[in-house]
Amino acid sequence: MRATRMVSSVLVLVLMQSGALCARRFRGGRNPQPRRSPPPPTYRADRGDTTESFPLDFTAVEENMDNFMTQVKNLAQSLYPCSAQKLDYDMKLNFLENTSVTCNDGSPAGYYLKESRGTGILSPLPEENPHWWNANMVFIPYCSSDVWSGATAKTEQSGYAFMGSLIIQEVVKDLLSKGLDNAKVLLLAGSSAGGTGVLLNVDRVAELLEGLGHTGIQVRGLSDSGWFLDNKQYHCTDCVDAVSCAPTETIKRGIKYWGGVVPEKCRQTHEGQEWNCFFGYRVFPSIKSPVFVVQWLFDEAQLTVDNIQLTGQPVQEGQWRYIQNLGIELRNTLKDVPAMFAPACLSHEVITRNYWIDVQVKGTSLPRALHCWDRSLHDNRNNKAPPKGCPVHLIDSCPWPHCNPTCPTIRDQFTGQEMNVIQFLMHMGFDVQKMAQQQGMDPSKLLGMLSSGS
Repeated sequence: MRATRMVSSVLVLVLMQSGALCARRFRGGRNPQPRRSPPPPTYRADRGDTTESFPLDFTAVEENMDNFMTQVKNLAQSLYPCSAQKLDYDMKLNFLENTSVTCNDGSPAGYYLKESRGTGILSPLPEENPHWWNANMVFIPYCSSDVWSGATAKTEQSGYAFMGSLIIQEVVKDLLSKGLDNAKVLLLAGSSAGGTGVLLNVDRVAELLEGLGHTGIQVRGLSDSGWFLDNKQYHCTDCVDAVSCAPTETIKRGIKYWGGVVPEKCRQTHEGQEWNCFFGYRVFPSIKSPVFVVQWLFDEAQLTVDNIQLTGQPVQEGQWRYIQNLGIELRNTLKDVPAMFAPACLSHEVITRNYWIDVQVKGTSLPRALHCWDRSLHDNRNNKAPPKGCPVHLIDSCPWPHCNPTCPTIRDQFTGQEMNVIQFLMHMGFDVQKMAQQQGMDPSKLLGMLSSGS
């Protein structure tokens, strides 16, 4: 069989978030599975995308688990084949040459290689993916259940492996014989858990290539919806499974089993408490490679782990204040990130969605911002001034979910009708009169601001 070689100078290496992929099938996406589905979400981002958002890896299997670690093991076994099914239609799984690096259950790990496919940043169409439409695409299925951090082999005692970080390393090594050695740029990209994996691994990939003598390959990171906060939950619950655990407790428990590898500088800063390095604002100062951060200010996954349930009932005043404060907290943690795109929307993941080109912050789309980032990195390497009128630090200032008019469309779960931002906020229990009073403005002015996204 003829080996596939990459033909572009740019390689986009995608850390797949298979939990979201499989859960969309459970929700009745393009390829529904004949199994019992968890309750669908109240709100759906829908801009021509027929799949529904689903933020957590664990939810689809939570009812079958007896304890936390059994959950972790079964998660990998159930989700890895699901991600493989999604891609098998037009790509072949390439197993790693180093067979000692495996998936969670000990089965062979691998990757999919194709010149281009998919939607959003994966699209081969210039009108949908104007900057990287002709880049080579490599997809690594998420079969390690360790937020791409693990370096622990399977043992008879434990019965499972956590080798996410090692899988990335081995994929990069294998790709050198398939054309990566001639590439100019390697973009490590990922969404949700994959987005966190980018933050944990981008420097390790750069150091690996440098150590192998490939100093001409520029390694960059693109982290989408992986910038989680270790904040206090709206309602604190006992940590009896992966869904009820607070984010910090989930990582604290998991990292012991994963043998999690974090950036060295961050490890030294948080020695003995390395779990801190799984949260973007804590690990980012230690990252040397260029990274572009994409993060919804009102991330569905963050709200879910914080026990804010948008179930169709009007939110209580305390919940509403909590949601607003979440946006404020995220803004504060992102203020020192030089390259980022943060719309004030209620959603999760964007770079692989077909509406990624439509969302704007301050008049700039995400593809445009990424193009500006690429140009600024190129100019910096050539000691040139950054391009004018080409912003790379973009964050919404409006204070409510979906106050940006370019946010993905929200649909009512029960009627299927699209809702504008005012209808959406009122559906959530938003009191225009009271909020206007709190802001010291006329209600009609507030409505005008909401309509325009100002």
